[in-house]
Amino acid sequence: MDTALVIGGTRFIGRHLVSELRDHDYDVTIFNRGNHDNPFEETEGVAHYEGDRSNETALEQAKREVEPDAVFDCVAYQPREVRAATEIFSDADAYVYISSGDAYGNEEIPKREGETELRPCTMEQATDDSGETYGNRKAEGDRAIRAAADRGVNAYSVRPCIVYGPHDYTERLDYWIDRVANYDRVVVPGDGDNVWHRAYVEDVASALRVVAEEGTPGESYNVGDRRVVTIDEMLKLIADALDSAEPRSADTSSGQGPRDTDLEIVHAGERELAAADLASDDFVLYRDYPHVLDTDKLADLGWDSTPLSEAMATTVEEHLDSDRDGSEYDPGREAEERVLGVLDTL
Repeated sequence: MDTALVIGGTRFIGRHLVSELRDHDYDVTIFNRGNHDNPFEETEGVAHYEGDRSNETALEQAKREVEPDAVFDCVAYQPREVRAATEIFSDADAYVYISSGDAYGNEEIPKREGETELRPCTMEQATDDSGETYGNRKAEGDRAIRAAADRGVNAYSVRPCIVYGPHDYTERLDYWIDRVANYDRVVVPGDGDNVWHRAYVEDVASALRVVAEEGTPGESYNVGDRRVVTIDEMLKLIADALDSAEPRSADTSSGQGPRDTDLEIVHAGERELAAADLASDDFVLYRDYPHVLDTDKLADLGWDSTPLSEAMATTVEEHLDSDRDGSEYDPGREAEERVLGVLDTL
């Protein structure tokens, strides 16, 4: 395969995917509405075709213009979009759909492709656009991939867990990096052993390419870090990465003041959190029940994940150069200080 069409391609996963494909000598065309800055505007071997992926005529025109060997669908959020794309690109060497670990309906450890039941999806859920039905819609997209493969389409699905890394516009991990960078004591709900499997974005990008080149049509492939860490271990990785990061001048106005990576993690139970009108789910990336994906099936194709220290170092470096702080998820430092005060009296 030599040519690729990336539906999306300028924000997060798609951005890293384009770089991955160029590193492996693909000629790449990005297909999107042009609503975001194109980081590849001056990059040789990367073209841009403007259009709305929900417009099937625009997708058909892009197919005629590009004639891609491989199609990577980063922004299919409704099952009808997957069904339409698998029809339009039915003669491609590969159509790879980004699904989600949230497609799984059963709480199993670990969640395995072909074994763990997927979420159901009603007709109403299939056309919804709320966060509550995200996993249902992704699961139905996976079923559309299987149906397309049964018709002879080279269609594949990749299911990432929580994705982190440079240019993450969700800012979920940015919240925790900002906390560790700016405070000596960081409040963590529970006992610190919470596990919510994460996937480094560059590894997700390489997984998409590997599945297109080596996968079996109709199959789904989980992707996540090959070593799963607890929330405490994640914070220690962040602290180590901050300690190794290039020195930067203090700038409290930007939220990146002097940092002390002598991290003290303070665990708070529901009673202590309630004293400040907080609950464990007020803290992003906290999950009561472990969420772990089996990644052996993907590894059998020759894929591997980046060492965690290297992945976090790159993530932290880019965070420090950005203006992201994850404040959308901030439960409030004053509330956390009240929690700390309660714990200090025990």
